Amino acid sequence: MASTLDVKRIGFGLAATLASAAMIYFGTGLDPYWPLMWFALLPVLLFALDTPWWGAMLTGGLAVLLGLLNLWGYFHDALAVPLPFIAQIYLSEAVTYGLSLLLFRALMRRRAYWSALLALPAVVVSFEWLLNLTSPHGTGGSLAYTQLTFLPFLQLASLTGPWGMSFLLLLFNSALAIGIHLSESDRKKALQITGVAGGLVAAVLVFGTVRLLLPPQGAPVKVGLVSSDGPNEDVAEEGAPTARLFQDYAQPVAKLAEQGADVVVLPEKLGVAVDPGTKAVDAELQSLAEQTHVRVVVGMIRVVPPTGDIPVKIRYNEARIYTPGAPVESYDKEHMLPPFESKLTPGTALTLLDASGGNGTWGVAICKDMDFTELGRRYGEAGAGLMLVPGWDFFRDWIEHGHMAIMRGVESGFSVVRSAKGGSLYVSDDRGRILGEVKSDAAPFSTLLVTVPQSHDKTLFLLLGDWFAWVAVALLAYAILRAFLPREKSPQN
Repeated sequence: MASTLDVKRIGFGLAATLASAAMIYFGTGLDPYWPLMWFALLPVLLFALDTPWWGAMLTGGLAVLLGLLNLWGYFHDALAVPLPFIAQIYLSEAVTYGLSLLLFRALMRRRAYWSALLALPAVVVSFEWLLNLTSPHGTGGSLAYTQLTFLPFLQLASLTGPWGMSFLLLLFNSALAIGIHLSESDRKKALQITGVAGGLVAAVLVFGTVRLLLPPQGAPVKVGLVSSDGPNEDVAEEGAPTARLFQDYAQPVAKLAEQGADVVVLPEKLGVAVDPGTKAVDAELQSLAEQTHVRVVVGMIRVVPPTGDIPVKIRYNEARIYTPGAPVESYDKEHMLPPFESKLTPGTALTLLDASGGNGTWGVAICKDMDFTELGRRYGEAGAGLMLVPGWDFFRDWIEHGHMAIMRGVESGFSVVRSAKGGSLYVSDDRGRILGEVKSDAAPFSTLLVTVPQSHDKTLFLLLGDWFAWVAVALLAYAILRAFLPREKSPQN
């Protein structure tokens, strides 16, 4: 009999693991299907309630590990992450979810049901926030990004940042598991817990729907984007190759200017300019801006040769801004992508521009900068209503990574204009709606012209920052403490 029970338990555990892994596989990754993550952890949570502690850890960790295999090729091939670091990524995720299920199980066995409801989201959000503080990839990997196209839910980011989104997503999974588990033994408690979780989700969706219905404020602006892949995808060498590439870009820039663009954004790292030769590059691009009467933002590598004071060559990943009738301005990328940009010198300062017609403030950032909530908040605090973002993706991650900047706009109250090689050109507003998008390889020179609001929107996240991450850490501490207290008495019939 015991053998039969063990075989059944193993079978149930395997089925729960595979079911959760499948939903994680298709609900996360490079092109996630957002509804799946609202139920992805339910099978392993239910199994954790009827298995030894090691079974709960094993099924939870293994389900996540198998589900995240959808990113193996991206890590190994596109990002060239060394195998030991890939193993570290997978192991840390598996351990985090394994421990969260172990805490969930311990609290449920003590009949601390409300604490159990918080266990999974508190563990995972605390882990996501710790990565944000310590990892060179910032918020990359947060479950919140699986919900970017679920616009009513995305508006929660304006209050809590990504942390509240991940928390509520996992809280819903936990509530379903607790409700099903208690449906016969304590139906009243089951209804209370599922009712509270469902009410929170409903309140967030009502808030998000109302926020989406509010009309945009401020003056609109026409923005143009240009990008070219193929032979133009790599960084052009200094001198003649870079000059020719900029000449090739001049025609689509001029065409967008004729169509009414006030600013045109080109991708990141198009070519190389070495001081003092940067002055010649600036003169050519400034002339383009003057002739077309349009502001032009161009991504390039600027090299400062060794001097007496600085005996080493310094290389910057830079966005240079050419405004008719004004001096050249620049922004140096702050957050580099290892190992590809490890030898570049990061910048430390924001670049703020006066909007066309004096209708507000614009900001400039580059690609990976927009993976970090902190940089977005700094621009939001400075009043930016529009972010101009040269970028460069790896083709396959044009949704997963390319669209991460959309959340920064929702969090900190600005529209985003992102023009990338190896990905897409898109414009999103401060509600996360994509107003226009085209793939960068759709034409020899892909272009996009969109009218977008440029007003700045003040948000709670902008005011209070990562307040909800601190709430998650406090709830985690409480849940761990509660797990060591005596179990509650069973309810009387």
